[in-house]
Amino acid sequence: MHNSAAQVYGRTAQQTVSPRDLEADLLMKAAAKLQRVFDDWGNRRCELDEALLYNRKLWTIFVSSATRPEHPLPGPVKQNITSLSMFIFNRTISIQSDPRPDKLPSLITINREIAAGLRSSS
Repeated sequence: MHNSAAQVYGRTAQQTVSPRDLEADLLMKAAAKLQRVFDDWGNRRCELDEALLYNRKLWTIFVSSATRPEHPLPGPVKQNITSLSMFIFNRTISIQSDPRPDKLPSLITINREIAAGLRSSS
């Protein structure tokens, strides 16, 4: 019963949250997953692949949506999103091929900064 109520609340919350706030929340979730691995590398290293996969999927959705011709974003913003996404994808590959905690902060910071920008402009 409690779980069912929580699911209904979650669906309702998703329907009432602005798209920018939802994007910001997802970016913060991805940043938190990566941060947990970074903070406790010795014990959470096994969670790295899942955190990177979540982040990569999220950015794949962002870049594919933002760069559609019909998306109202200005061209230079679309180009910036594309460049940022390429950095994120390349960094992800670098981390997967040579896993080190010092490679994670750039992904964490980017997600947090973009989330903050989305929230301030909504």
